[in-house]
Amino acid sequence: MKRIPIVATLVVLAAVALMIALGVWQLHRLSWKEGLIARYQAAMNQPVLDWHDGVPLGAKGDYRRVRLACTRFDDEKLVGGRNASSQSGWAHWATCSAPSGSVTVVAGWSRDLTPRALSPTIVTGHALGGDNGEDMRIVADPPLGGLEANATPDPRDLPNNHFSYAVQWFLFAATALVIYGIAVWKRGKKD
Repeated sequence: MKRIPIVATLVVLAAVALMIALGVWQLHRLSWKEGLIARYQAAMNQPVLDWHDGVPLGAKGDYRRVRLACTRFDDEKLVGGRNASSQSGWAHWATCSAPSGSVTVVAGWSRDLTPRALSPTIVTGHALGGDNGEDMRIVADPPLGGLEANATPDPRDLPNNHFSYAVQWFLFAATALVIYGIAVWKRGKKD
């Protein structure tokens, strides 16, 4: 029987070790994501945070209910969305100008594509997304401009498939070992 190929064995073992490390990392990410979702769910039940001076510097949407005075709405656009009854239609997004900055507001939902002229008003809703206020939006509740209510944001809708990714990495590692074992066995049998 020939010797086991050293270089190929080291390469396979290094690849298997990397795949196992990636699986363990995904399990850590699972724990982190579950904590994040729990924090977001807890934030939804906190009292409304009043942003009376406008969007605070460094604001981040963590599903907390906020109140903000919008002095002007611009750049309305329609985005596919669902209403509170889970019907498909159009969410009306607009840029809210406030004293210290601007933020996107999801004003409400409708079945038609007719833009709504939104008047300056106090917006109350859930703040979502964005680091340091970038790409953050407020889902208005109650809706604005005669629109219907959007579906209420739910942190449990955040993708949390880290466990399945971990299982995939562990299966890749096992598959690599089995294939390598079969290759070494066939090589030994041939000799």
